Amino acid sequence: MFSNFIDSLSFAAEKHISQRRKGCDLVPYINHPIKVAHLLFTTAKEYDFELLSASILHDVLEDTCTTELEMRKIFGDRVTNLVIEVTDDMTMTYEDRKRSQIKKAPFLSDDAKKIKIADKISNIADMLEYTMTWSHRRKHQYLEWSEKVVKECRGINEHLDRAFDEIVKEANKTIENQP
Repeated sequence: MFSNFIDSLSFAAEKHISQRRKGCDLVPYINHPIKVAHLLFTTAKEYDFELLSASILHDVLEDTCTTELEMRKIFGDRVTNLVIEVTDDMTMTYEDRKRSQIKKAPFLSDDAKKIKIADKISNIADMLEYTMTWSHRRKHQYLEWSEKVVKECRGINEHLDRAFDEIVKEANKTIENQP
Protein backbone atom coordinates (compact mmCIF):
# COMPACT_ATOMS: atom_id res chain seq x y z
CA MET A 1 0.00 0.00 0.00
CA PHE A 2 2.80 2.44 0.79
CA SER A 3 4.25 1.85 -2.67
CA ASN A 4 0.88 2.87 -4.20
CA PHE A 5 1.05 6.08 -2.17
CA ILE A 6 4.52 6.79 -3.55
CA ASP A 7 3.16 6.02 -7.05
CA SER A 8 0.40 8.60 -6.49
CA LEU A 9 2.99 11.22 -5.50
CA SER A 10 5.02 10.53 -8.62
CA PHE A 11 1.92 10.50 -10.84
CA ALA A 12 0.54 13.76 -9.43
CA ALA A 13 3.94 15.46 -9.66
CA GLU A 14 4.19 14.52 -13.32
CA LYS A 15 0.62 15.58 -14.11
CA HIS A 16 0.93 18.93 -12.32
CA ILE A 17 4.52 19.56 -13.49
CA SER A 18 3.94 22.88 -15.25
CA GLN A 19 1.16 24.19 -13.00
CA ARG A 20 1.55 26.88 -10.37
CA ARG A 21 -0.67 28.01 -7.50
CA LYS A 22 -2.63 31.24 -7.86
CA GLY A 23 -0.79 34.28 -6.62
CA CYS A 24 2.41 36.11 -7.22
CA ASP A 25 4.86 33.58 -5.78
CA LEU A 26 4.48 30.96 -8.56
CA VAL A 27 4.56 28.10 -6.05
CA PRO A 28 4.59 24.68 -7.76
CA TYR A 29 1.05 23.30 -7.71
CA ILE A 30 2.15 19.87 -6.44
CA ASN A 31 2.86 21.50 -3.07
CA HIS A 32 -0.90 21.82 -2.54
CA PRO A 33 -1.90 18.13 -2.77
CA ILE A 34 1.17 17.22 -0.72
CA LYS A 35 -0.03 19.64 1.99
CA VAL A 36 -3.51 18.09 1.86
CA ALA A 37 -2.06 14.59 2.40
CA HIS A 38 0.24 15.94 5.10
CA LEU A 39 -2.74 17.47 6.94
CA LEU A 40 -4.62 14.19 6.76
CA PHE A 41 -1.63 12.24 8.07
CA THR A 42 -0.33 14.58 10.77
CA THR A 43 -3.34 16.60 11.91
CA ALA A 44 -6.22 14.20 11.23
CA LYS A 45 -4.19 11.08 12.16
CA GLU A 46 -5.40 9.29 9.03
CA TYR A 47 -3.07 6.46 8.06
CA ASP A 48 -5.08 4.84 5.26
CA PHE A 49 -2.77 4.90 2.24
CA GLU A 50 -5.64 4.80 -0.25
CA LEU A 51 -7.18 7.88 1.38
CA LEU A 52 -3.77 9.58 1.33
CA SER A 53 -3.28 8.61 -2.33
CA ALA A 54 -6.68 10.06 -3.22
CA SER A 55 -5.76 13.28 -1.41
CA ILE A 56 -2.56 13.56 -3.46
CA LEU A 57 -4.57 12.98 -6.64
CA HIS A 58 -7.63 15.05 -5.67
CA ASP A 59 -7.15 17.73 -8.37
CA VAL A 60 -5.72 15.56 -11.14
CA LEU A 61 -9.01 14.92 -12.96
CA GLU A 62 -10.14 18.55 -12.94
CA ASP A 63 -6.79 20.22 -13.56
CA THR A 64 -5.00 17.90 -16.00
CA CYS A 65 -5.77 15.76 -19.03
CA THR A 66 -5.87 12.60 -16.88
CA THR A 67 -8.88 10.38 -17.51
CA GLU A 68 -10.93 8.40 -15.05
CA LEU A 69 -10.04 5.20 -16.90
CA GLU A 70 -6.32 5.96 -16.63
CA MET A 71 -6.63 6.56 -12.89
CA ARG A 72 -8.73 3.45 -12.38
CA LYS A 73 -6.14 1.26 -14.16
CA ILE A 74 -3.30 2.60 -12.06
CA PHE A 75 -4.88 3.30 -8.66
CA GLY A 76 -8.01 1.14 -8.55
CA ASP A 77 -11.64 1.81 -7.80
CA ARG A 78 -11.52 3.17 -4.26
CA VAL A 79 -8.88 5.85 -4.91
CA THR A 80 -10.47 6.84 -8.22
CA ASN A 81 -13.97 7.00 -6.72
CA LEU A 82 -12.73 9.28 -3.92
CA VAL A 83 -11.08 11.57 -6.44
CA ILE A 84 -14.27 11.67 -8.53
CA GLU A 85 -16.29 12.61 -5.44
CA VAL A 86 -14.20 15.72 -4.78
CA THR A 87 -13.70 16.71 -8.43
CA ASP A 88 -15.50 19.78 -9.74
CA ASP A 89 -17.31 19.69 -13.07
CA MET A 90 -15.12 22.06 -15.06
CA THR A 91 -17.81 22.54 -17.70
CA MET A 92 -19.76 24.59 -15.15
CA THR A 93 -19.19 28.27 -14.47
CA TYR A 94 -17.08 29.22 -11.47
CA GLU A 95 -20.17 30.33 -9.53
CA ASP A 96 -22.06 27.14 -10.36
CA ARG A 97 -19.09 24.98 -9.30
CA LYS A 98 -18.99 26.77 -5.95
CA ARG A 99 -22.73 26.28 -5.41
CA SER A 100 -22.41 22.65 -6.46
CA GLN A 101 -19.71 21.98 -3.87
CA ILE A 102 -22.02 23.24 -1.12
CA LYS A 103 -24.94 21.13 -2.41
CA LYS A 104 -22.83 17.96 -2.83
CA ALA A 105 -20.93 18.22 0.47
CA PRO A 106 -23.50 16.50 2.75
CA PHE A 107 -23.66 13.52 0.40
CA LEU A 108 -19.92 12.87 0.16
CA SER A 109 -18.47 9.74 1.72
CA ASP A 110 -16.69 10.22 5.04
CA ASP A 111 -13.28 9.91 3.37
CA ALA A 112 -14.19 12.43 0.65
CA LYS A 113 -15.33 14.82 3.40
CA LYS A 114 -11.92 14.50 5.04
CA ILE A 115 -10.19 15.36 1.77
CA LYS A 116 -12.56 18.29 1.24
CA ILE A 117 -11.86 19.77 4.69
CA ALA A 118 -8.08 19.28 4.37
CA ASP A 119 -8.23 20.89 0.91
CA LYS A 120 -9.99 23.97 2.31
CA ILE A 121 -7.50 24.21 5.19
CA SER A 122 -4.61 24.06 2.73
CA ASN A 123 -6.17 26.66 0.43
CA ILE A 124 -6.77 29.10 3.28
CA ALA A 125 -3.26 28.56 4.66
CA ASP A 126 -1.83 29.27 1.21
CA MET A 127 -3.98 32.40 0.95
CA LEU A 128 -2.29 33.61 4.14
CA GLU A 129 1.23 32.42 3.36
CA TYR A 130 1.66 33.50 -0.26
CA THR A 131 1.27 36.84 -1.95
CA MET A 132 -2.19 37.02 -3.50
CA THR A 133 -3.72 39.67 -5.71
CA TRP A 134 -7.16 39.05 -4.19
CA SER A 135 -8.91 41.95 -2.49
CA HIS A 136 -9.99 41.74 1.15
CA ARG A 137 -13.54 41.24 -0.10
CA ARG A 138 -12.53 38.33 -2.35
CA LYS A 139 -10.63 36.67 0.52
CA HIS A 140 -13.62 37.03 2.84
CA GLN A 141 -15.89 35.57 0.15
CA TYR A 142 -13.59 32.58 -0.13
CA LEU A 143 -13.66 32.08 3.63
CA GLU A 144 -17.45 32.33 3.78
CA TRP A 145 -17.87 29.86 0.92
CA SER A 146 -15.34 27.45 2.49
CA GLU A 147 -17.24 27.58 5.77
CA LYS A 148 -20.47 26.65 3.95
CA VAL A 149 -18.80 23.64 2.31
CA VAL A 150 -17.07 22.48 5.48
CA LYS A 151 -20.24 22.93 7.57
CA GLU A 152 -21.67 20.03 5.57
CA CYS A 153 -18.55 17.87 6.07
CA ARG A 154 -18.04 18.23 9.82
CA GLY A 155 -18.24 15.54 12.44
CA ILE A 156 -16.07 12.97 10.69
CA ASN A 157 -12.70 13.94 12.21
CA GLU A 158 -12.54 16.28 15.20
CA HIS A 159 -8.89 17.15 14.49
CA LEU A 160 -9.76 18.41 11.01
CA ASP A 161 -12.78 20.32 12.32
CA ARG A 162 -10.60 22.04 14.92
CA ALA A 163 -7.81 22.79 12.41
CA PHE A 164 -10.34 24.32 10.02
CA ASP A 165 -11.80 26.54 12.76
CA GLU A 166 -8.31 27.68 13.75
CA ILE A 167 -7.23 28.58 10.21
CA VAL A 168 -10.47 30.48 9.55
CA LYS A 169 -10.02 32.42 12.80
CA GLU A 170 -6.42 33.21 11.87
CA ALA A 171 -7.42 34.20 8.34
CA ASN A 172 -10.15 36.55 9.50
CA LYS A 173 -7.74 38.24 11.91
CA THR A 174 -4.92 38.42 9.33
CA ILE A 175 -7.10 39.79 6.53
CA GLU A 176 -8.45 42.55 8.79
CA ASN A 177 -4.89 43.62 9.64
CA GLN A 178 -3.60 43.67 6.07
CA PRO A 179 -3.08 47.04 4.37
